[in-house]
Amino acid sequence: MAEQHELREKGLRLTPQRELVLQAVRDLGHATPEEVAEKVRETHPGINLSTVYRNLETLENVGLVQHAHLGHGGVTYHAAEEEIHAHLKCEKCGVLIEVPIEATAHFTQSLIDDYGFHTDLSHLAIAGRCEACFNQA
Repeated sequence: MAEQHELREKGLRLTPQRELVLQAVRDLGHATPEEVAEKVRETHPGINLSTVYRNLETLENVGLVQHAHLGHGGVTYHAAEEEIHAHLKCEKCGVLIEVPIEATAHFTQSLIDDYGFHTDLSHLAIAGRCEACFNQA
């Protein structure tokens, strides 16, 4: 199992709790720690929220999950084996659109050229309106 190898390289092991949290993240897609905890509790009601937070942090440190800031709420997590992507979040209906990170290449290159600033758009969402909501206005 690749997860066990990655954790062992960091001097850690794949505990049942880490495995449950990782599987919940994979099942949910983008999810808050609270949503991950709810999913885990469906089969293991004894898992508390602080355990989920600690395991999300550990799994992120070894590269198995990534976090993103998708709006005004807290951070969300998704599995790291997904392709690196940027997030577009509709401010009206809440739809989340994942776009290949390459779609941001022109924008990020202009930030480098004009300001000498290197971005990591995989950790945040670009707010706006989806086509359907925009056309309703």
